[in-house]
Amino acid sequence: MATLERRDLGNTGLKLSCVGFGASPLGNVFGPISDHDAIACVREAFSLGINFFDTSPYYGGTLSEKVLGKSLKALGVPRNEYIVATKCGRYVEGFDFSAERVTKSIDESLERLQLDYVDILQCHDIEFGSLDQIVNETIPALQKLKETGKIRFIGITGLPLEIFTYVLDRVPPWHKGGPPEWHPASPELKAQCQAAAAYCKEKGKNISKLAMQYSLSNKDISSVLVGMNSVRQVEENVAAAIELTTVGKDEKTLSEVEDILKPVKNQTWPSGIQQS
Repeated sequence: MATLERRDLGNTGLKLSCVGFGASPLGNVFGPISDHDAIACVREAFSLGINFFDTSPYYGGTLSEKVLGKSLKALGVPRNEYIVATKCGRYVEGFDFSAERVTKSIDESLERLQLDYVDILQCHDIEFGSLDQIVNETIPALQKLKETGKIRFIGITGLPLEIFTYVLDRVPPWHKGGPPEWHPASPELKAQCQAAAAYCKEKGKNISKLAMQYSLSNKDISSVLVGMNSVRQVEENVAAAIELTTVGKDEKTLSEVEDILKPVKNQTWPSGIQQS
């Protein structure tokens, strides 16, 4: 029986399942989910080979971390058999990337997750803060937390991609030579995506699976994080990943979808504050 591929995460030594479990839905972000269903969802994900779980105190106002923690504990397996990433700096009450807040944040997250450490702590959506503060205050604070053993590795998240270059160039240890109404994509981008989805539906194709396999085909991506809130979604996503390694992806439909999306290729959306 085919198994879910594990990929190296840079030079961390971590090996992530190529499909990662995005836990924001456990915070009722996309609709209510019971603790029973959440635990079943995480259990099914783990049994099918998913070992990477990503959350944030921002998701569901800390609910995602609480429910994920309860679900992971219910697995009853050794801690080193799964990898947990959470975030800091973005909260329901707003953004705060100060050293004091992120230092306090990890203790709060560990309590909610019922863990002694997290494998990765990421600065959440840094485009909403001062990038200079991220470089000069936040990351040094996280490096101190790393020394305490509360976190193993440090990460950053956000858009647009240029912010990563700015930060990485200034942190020596890192330097190396159908959406919801609230989604910020432009009407044009949403319309083209809806057209692509409608085209796939008409052909009896699953655009979600196509998108998943397209992303998984890029071996530079360690793990494709997908929000999941049901056992069925877990099973479908894992099946799509395994199918890619055994059968391959539908190149013809993919090419046709790429043609539909060509007018909005590489289009993103404004995010964050104006950086000086």
